[in-house]
Amino acid sequence: MTDRTLELAKELIARPSQTPRDEGCQEIMIKRLAPLGFKAERLPFGDVENLWAVRGNAKPLVVFAGHTDVVPPGPREAWKSDPYKPEVRDGQLYGRGAADMKSSLAAFVTGIEDFLAKHPQHNGAIGLLITSDEEGPAVHGTVKVMEWLGKQGIKIDHCIVGEPSCVKTLGDTIKIGRRGSLTGRLFVHGKQGHVAYPQLADNPIHKLAPALAELAATEWDQGNADFPPTSFQVSNIHGGTGAENVIPGRLEVVFNFRFSTAVTDAELRHRVEEILKRHGVEHQTQWILSGHPFLTRGTALIESVRRAVKEELGIDAEPSTSGGTSDGRFIAPTGTEVVEIGPLNRTIHQIDECIAVEDLVRLARVYRRILENLLL
Repeated sequence: MTDRTLELAKELIARPSQTPRDEGCQEIMIKRLAPLGFKAERLPFGDVENLWAVRGNAKPLVVFAGHTDVVPPGPREAWKSDPYKPEVRDGQLYGRGAADMKSSLAAFVTGIEDFLAKHPQHNGAIGLLITSDEEGPAVHGTVKVMEWLGKQGIKIDHCIVGEPSCVKTLGDTIKIGRRGSLTGRLFVHGKQGHVAYPQLADNPIHKLAPALAELAATEWDQGNADFPPTSFQVSNIHGGTGAENVIPGRLEVVFNFRFSTAVTDAELRHRVEEILKRHGVEHQTQWILSGHPFLTRGTALIESVRRAVKEELGIDAEPSTSGGTSDGRFIAPTGTEVVEIGPLNRTIHQIDECIAVEDLVRLARVYRRILENLLL
């Protein structure tokens, strides 16, 4: 398993599949899955490549979900080796996507290969849902595949998402849910003018400042037993002409809520608008809901994953709902049990992204063991 998983991971990393490009990664996976009896459906939507591959039609249907796209590498001269020429140094595999999440894709495949070699007559069915648009807008990826599956009458029972979930050591953390994500794009209207004649202008920055301070200081909720409190963060502020003597006539602010099940997106929108109105801010707001919070409450998948980690790695996996969003937000609303388990997340999206070669091998074993726990 060592060489197969490592070599497949290197083959995938060598493809520069920046969102939304797949660059042939899914075809590499199909070539490995087809001899195992998987039926592959290529599902292009917009400029995104998606793959649904399934073996069998019995219940339960256990699906591995992930993405072939990666974020840009940044300045290549800052890397110790070419981000798209995977290299092993000091027991670490380096390359863009090594941790997020081409190693998981490789481990999916080799874990399934090993499971089927030992248990060709297993119960249930095995599927893979792979997209090339998770790091980007995510409008033509997993969400579209889930719509397609619904039209086909296909219901996923258990889904393992291979996102990098772990913090200090492989298997220490599994994600059993994620917070929702709500972005606001706020346009504040003023009147441009000369800084020496403020009485003839209307500065939108000054108008917004008190309201923005209140938004930043507001306690939106106190969280609950499953989620930390909702957070509000400003990510971008754009205003002005670049000249030091011109009062801007318009201000744009982008902010984001990561919200728990203790509050709804509708409540957050209403409270933001109330604060802006109270401060007399003339504005327009565009809202983008990237996903509702979700939480896996069923025990079958969580227990199977935790038992697999204990059996293969000898540690107790801690359930968590922290971190950003994932494509699990598109899968969970159908009633599917969703758990995320993958590599360490300490180098994701960074220069010199990497994964321990040993973890590649161990992750494939965990995925194989999860299948054994669910399908035997």
